[in-house]
Amino acid sequence: MVVESGDLDWALAGGNVCAVAQRRGIAGFVLDGLIRDLAEVREAGFPVFARGVIPIPGTKSAVAPLGEPVVCGGVRVSAGDVVVADEEGVVAVPAARLDEILTAARAKLAQEAAESLDEWESAHRSRIDKLLAEQGFEG
Repeated sequence: MVVESGDLDWALAGGNVCAVAQRRGIAGFVLDGLIRDLAEVREAGFPVFARGVIPIPGTKSAVAPLGEPVVCGGVRVSAGDVVVADEEGVVAVPAARLDEILTAARAKLAQEAAESLDEWESAHRSRIDKLLAEQGFEG
């Protein structure tokens, strides 16, 4: 579930909200806002990706109907889009581009798996040396 917030003075959700969401089959939260009770949420194994943590509970009000597009982290997310998140970031894939993006991601993974660390290091060093030379730095 992706949630937009216009306020960073209070939490969008806490331990109980996350526990109920988890019980109802929600896979996780991506919040353009803050979370509270983070240790409790982590202990329950409920994935939450938020801008930060705050101990202040929020008020209960609905701003827009469920299923409407939201802006989260500056990205428009619509119902049906695929959202993937881990400790390194969050990506929203528009539903209309899912096959295209999945194919490209699989190709990139295969390319990276086929490259040894020595090959990667050599190519990386070449790119850095070229960039430095273009900027007037001599080695």
